[in-house]
Amino acid sequence: MSVNKPSREGSTANPLRLLEVLEPSGGGSGRHFLDLCRGMHARGHHVEAIYSPVRAEESFVRELMAIGLATVHAVDIRRAPGPSDVPAFRAINRIIRSAGPFDIVHGHSSKAGALTRLRLPGRHVPRVYTPHAFRTMDPTLGRSGRLIYGAIESALAWFFTDHLITVSEDEFSHALSIGIPKQRMSVIVNGVLPPSPDMASAIRASFGIPADAFVFGFIGRLSAQKAPERLIKAFKSVASSVGNSYLVMIGSGELNEPLRRAICASGLQNRIHLTSAFTGPQAISAFDLIVMPSRYEAMPYVMLEAAAAGRPIIISDVGGARTVVDHGENGFVIPNTDDVSHLAKAMVAAADRDIHPQLIEAANVRRDRFTLDLMLDQTEEVYQRLAARRRR
Repeated sequence: MSVNKPSREGSTANPLRLLEVLEPSGGGSGRHFLDLCRGMHARGHHVEAIYSPVRAEESFVRELMAIGLATVHAVDIRRAPGPSDVPAFRAINRIIRSAGPFDIVHGHSSKAGALTRLRLPGRHVPRVYTPHAFRTMDPTLGRSGRLIYGAIESALAWFFTDHLITVSEDEFSHALSIGIPKQRMSVIVNGVLPPSPDMASAIRASFGIPADAFVFGFIGRLSAQKAPERLIKAFKSVASSVGNSYLVMIGSGELNEPLRRAICASGLQNRIHLTSAFTGPQAISAFDLIVMPSRYEAMPYVMLEAAAAGRPIIISDVGGARTVVDHGENGFVIPNTDDVSHLAKAMVAAADRDIHPQLIEAANVRRDRFTLDLMLDQTEEVYQRLAARRRR
């Protein structure tokens, strides 16, 4: 399916024809994809997008359609490897041939990255790949899984990739460790617009949370990667220590029902709220502290949005954490473990009436470090360089 939109002329000196491809629509990869498509379109480039309706969130599709791209294509791409990859591969290559010529094809996430980089013989179009966290960064994957996925990523990088963009120094170092060539990579940290504080009071009021309460906030996919169950366990011990405190969790995913059962079992149903009715940028300003107990990350958008909102952060020691959080200053970096005692201790410390104002002050100093314009500038430079090399 293709949805045609009117193109818009810009002032870019060398406008490019770009094809952006994504399989998952939620989380940070979806946010990055939308920001990149919108930003490159606004800069005068011809941008077409391929997304998969299989796991597409309604809000993502609505926002993608509203950008006004030249064309939006829907291709059924499934997360797990399987026979469905063959028709998806054919459909993507058919779009590249019929809607092109393109100057750049950019695949986002592992599945779209593989399907866009594997290519048939013919005129070469530079392929760019952004993993948004390699599968091999998952600590639960196991040795054999890391070897298999690492070998696939390395082979694709050596033989089919013109440029690979990592979103943090941690992800860059990991890429080197699995055999990806340094000369074909760069680090471009994700950028964000400052979240609006307009809905903060309304969000608190919707849950019956008093204005003077202390609110711990979680935003993210309800998945094993984000480890939201760790936070519920930790809050059970924090709730008695930090009076008038609440936990609000924003997200959806495969752990939705197990988490709801855990909330009921905790006896804290009046103080723990789980919803998908709000977006991360809408909700962040309603929170006093952002908690991210993830098992692995590359450079999470929630962390960047929290930084842009001037909110302190507690985060597991995962990819990108120390790029944004200076431990003990604008938040805490805790051990990445299922032992939630470290998390609970950090939550109690961060909510202390003497410590929290200091964390807020330090967070506000760091608000402007990760801007969307800088991310767009650096990505556009990669595109222009590859396109110029192709023309030569």
